[in-house]
Amino acid sequence: MEIRTEEIVRLLSYFSLIHHVKGRIRLRVNPKIKEHGKGWKIEDIEQLAQKITGITRVKINKIVASITIEYDANILPMHLWEDLTQGTNTQEVTQRINAAYKEIQQ
Repeated sequence: MEIRTEEIVRLLSYFSLIHHVKGRIRLRVNPKIKEHGKGWKIEDIEQLAQKITGITRVKINKIVASITIEYDANILPMHLWEDLTQGTNTQEVTQRINAAYKEIQQ
């Protein structure tokens, strides 16, 4: 399965940046993500993220609807996260997500 850039951009519209320092990013999750159509659960996002090389910890706070991701900035550079949250350079983001997804499937 390959994830298309348009799907990533659409999914990203449900997240907004709360705080970001090198190695740690915190995002607000819009509750409307449940209506996204993929039937994703918070636990699915957490499990997928934890399998990606470079992500060291994922913490979901359902009460305030946020997700905190700790990552190795040598593997997943800070600029990649900023591109992801701003919806820019989506081609590189898509390539990296698809590469990580293929790695997970093996």
